[in-house]
Amino acid sequence: MQRLDMKKVPRHIAIIMDGNGRWAKQNALKRIDGHRKGAEAVRSVVRACRAMGVNYLTLYAFSVENWSRPAAEVDALMVLLEKFLIEELPDMLKNDIRFTVIGNVEALPGNVRTILSDTIAKTGQCSSMTLVLALSYGGRDEIVNAVRNILVEGTSGRLSPGEVTKEVFSRYLYTRDIPDPDLLIRTSGEYRLSNFLLWQSAYTELYFVKTLWPDFSEKELEDIIIDYQGRERRFGLTSDQIR
Repeated sequence: MQRLDMKKVPRHIAIIMDGNGRWAKQNALKRIDGHRKGAEAVRSVVRACRAMGVNYLTLYAFSVENWSRPAAEVDALMVLLEKFLIEELPDMLKNDIRFTVIGNVEALPGNVRTILSDTIAKTGQCSSMTLVLALSYGGRDEIVNAVRNILVEGTSGRLSPGEVTKEVFSRYLYTRDIPDPDLLIRTSGEYRLSNFLLWQSAYTELYFVKTLWPDFSEKELEDIIIDYQGRERRFGLTSDQIR
């Protein structure tokens, strides 16, 4: 049986955490109970990634489309987010985990923005792993926002059309300081990216699993990484060129 190679762990793992609502329904619970159980899975996966030496972990926590959900559910999610950050801050500091956010943060409630800023500031010197929450995030919105900012730079004369390369464009994204994900996992049996890291996932290895997020375990994560380590990542080249 193949074992995990700690020298080949993905530098950056991104996860679409899907299935909280369905888990709650299957267990005859309220949707918010599914989200609470999902928060427990987050804690488990963060600690597992830290132990394995993953440098970046990005979790799709709340999309721009999620604002269209019932107001009561959105409010409950914001409360759960606050609670999670407050409770997890000591562990983040203890385990040297830096915290940051990508997305349209200004759309979030003021009290949530305050806690996010506080957590970012207090973990700013941590360097063993970076935990990224995608909040009020949309990949298409991110790209459109980047284009707008590039046009502003062009209009002011600070950037010419010829200077806009893939590398320059990437500097205008929310993820400007974050490497592209090596591995992207989606739980719950859905087979789509749902507007998540569209630019950044051009050469990312994709995994779609049927497990609902609250049931996603450290063991399943490890099995996925072992399988990932057996894949050949060619980035458009031939096998002979990368050997």
